[in-house]
Amino acid sequence: MPKGYWVSVYRTISDPEKLAAYNELAPSAVKAGGGRILTRGSRVVAHEAGIAERTVVIEFDSFEQAVAAHESAAYQEALAALADGVERDFRIVEGID
Repeated sequence: MPKGYWVSVYRTISDPEKLAAYNELAPSAVKAGGGRILTRGSRVVAHEAGIAERTVVIEFDSFEQAVAAHESAAYQEALAALADGVERDFRIVEGID
């Protein structure tokens, strides 16, 4: 069964305090949903139209599990804390196998 991935690329961080509040809540929501953080805020080299800002990749055992974790009450609480503190491109993608 193909794995599922959350891929978040932050364009701007306008409110570090909101990001900090999100960072307090999101990891436990991700873990409860079966996610494993592969990278979070590590070094980035951007090419083409990319932006060298914070990038997060989280792996789940399936695409469905990734979608369910995003829709969970715990993750929705984390999103509410983040609110308009950042601008990011967030995607849920299915792995190849």
